[in-house]
Order: sequence, then C-alpha cells, then structure tokens
Amino acid sequence: MKKIWNLVLTAGLILATHPGCGRETAPGEIRGTITVSGAWALYPLVIRWAGEFKKLHPAVRIDISAGGAGKGMADCLGGVVDLGMVSREINPAEIERGAWSVAVAKDAVVPVMNRENPAAETIHQRGLSREELIGVWLPGGLGSWPAPPGLLRVPEMTVYTRSDACGAAEVWARYLGGEQEDLGGVGVYGDPGLAQAVRRDFGGIGFNNINYAYDLKTGTPVGGLMVIPIDLNGNGRVDPEENFYGTLPELTAAIADGRYPSPPARDLYLVSGGQPKSEPVRVFLSWILGEGRAYVEEAGYIALAPEKLAAGREKLRLSEPGPAGD
Repeated sequence: MKKIWNLVLTAGLILATHPGCGRETAPGEIRGTITVSGAWALYPLVIRWAGEFKKLHPAVRIDISAGGAGKGMADCLGGVVDLGMVSREINPAEIERGAWSVAVAKDAVVPVMNRENPAAETIHQRGLSREELIGVWLPGGLGSWPAPPGLLRVPEMTVYTRSDACGAAEVWARYLGGEQEDLGGVGVYGDPGLAQAVRRDFGGIGFNNINYAYDLKTGTPVGGLMVIPIDLNGNGRVDPEENFYGTLPELTAAIADGRYPSPPARDLYLVSGGQPKSEPVRVFLSWILGEGRAYVEEAGYIALAPEKLAAGREKLRLSEPGPAGD
C-alpha cells in the first residue's frame, strides 16, 4: 500500500511505457498509445493491468493519470483521453452525449476515522448506524463523538469530504440519501489526500475507497486509520454477522456476497467517448475482460459476476468497426 501511496501522491504521475525497449517490433504486433484518466478508485488496478499488458504488448504505451471520476468522464467525452475511469453509474445524460462503457471490477467506499481517537474502541464495538452517518455529513445529526465509558472528553469531530467531482463522494452520498453537493465537511482533493487528512486529525472522520483505507500488503487498515463498522441493523452494537472490517479479504468477501450494502459498494467502469475504434484500446479492453481478471482480487478488488463480464465482452464485440464505407 505504501508503494501505491507514493505513486498517487506524485503530482501529474504518468505510467509511460516506451515501445521497443531494446528489441525490434515483430511484424503485425500491436503498437500505439492508450491514454487513461479518472477515478482514484480504479487507478491502482489500471496501473497493475497496464504493467501486465505491457509484458504481452511492449509496443503499446499506456499513459494513466488520476483526478476523479468527473475528470475521467469529461476527458473521454471531450476526446482528451481514450478511456475514462469512472467509479459510479453512468447517467443518461452522459450516454446521450456518447458515453460507451463496460464494467470491469467492483469495490466499495467505507467510513474511516483516526485510529488514535479515544472514542475509537467504542466505535469499533458499537459502530455507527446509517442514521448516525447521515447526521455526520448531512445537516442536523451526530455532531460529536460518543464518549467512551469513564472518559468525559473526546476530540471535537472534524468531518472531511471530497473537493473533487468523484464517484466515491457520489456513491457515499447516495447511501446517505443525498448528492455529493449535499455532503458537509472540509473538502479535500483525492482519495490519498482525504485519508491523510483523517490520519493527521485525532477528531477526523471521512470516507475512502477500500484500496486507500487498507494496506494491500498486510490486508489491514492503513496505519493511523480505523475503518468504521456500520451498524446495519441499528441495534447499537456490531453483531458478529456485521463484523467484517478487520482485514481487506474479510471486507471484499462481504462486498461480494452482499453483506456490505450497495451503495456504497458499486461497479467500476472504463468509458470511452463513443464506441472504441483504436486497435490498442480494443485489445486492452478485451484483455481486461479476459486474462486481466486474474489480477482483480490480487489488487484488492472484487471480481464481477461471470454473466456481467460476458455481457461486457459481447458489448465490445458488437462495437467492432465495420468495413470501410459502412
């Protein structure tokens, strides 16, 4: 996870893989450039996919930048990039503008707090209900941390949200019954930035995509963060069937079998402005929906159901360019 954080915190990061690499290109080998931008949620997985794809097709260059789902959608519809990474449902207005999409994986957004908060152990045991979480980010609610028994003072609660147009904030707001614009709190840019803000603030509470809340190497929450259990049945405690936040594999299993609610669990998409025509882009998408599946769970994501992947492959097949003049 530390390696991923170092990557995403570098401004303007580009994965630039150069064709050739000291050998001649074989006749008929795919060559060209694929440009990708968008959701922080998909960024680590697309980085992994690009690295593996490069081993098979070294004459293809893949440039990737994160910046939020809104940027990914705007860039692909505006022809700035070949593919946009989008971590929310594609809305009808975007489809009318030519957005073509395929679902490629699944993940979720989770609430997080500072691990050193004196209220952390209390929250670990009782969780926060959806109604309490609504009160954190929407008007008229919780406002302060529950005081642990015997402790009279707890840090003032500082609520953080995302300042960039992003799928994480939109999906989290949908779970709470609102829109991203309704979320209160101090706006912070990007997933890494929000996680860092909460880690630095004893009273901080925020939300993150799971790959920024957990360390991929250890499978446990990132140092300084605690993932807040959601008291799904609202009985004031975290029951055994609700207690699946200790490790990333536990949580991804709960997302996969529906124990964690959706939203804030959601599908992740790669989107193009119209049907993809570029051969490198089409080959890359086909590989992602096929061999690329092997890297989804390794990277801390949840694999899509076989029927959803099959639907994506069929959608890609149906979008194949026809003969010249068609």
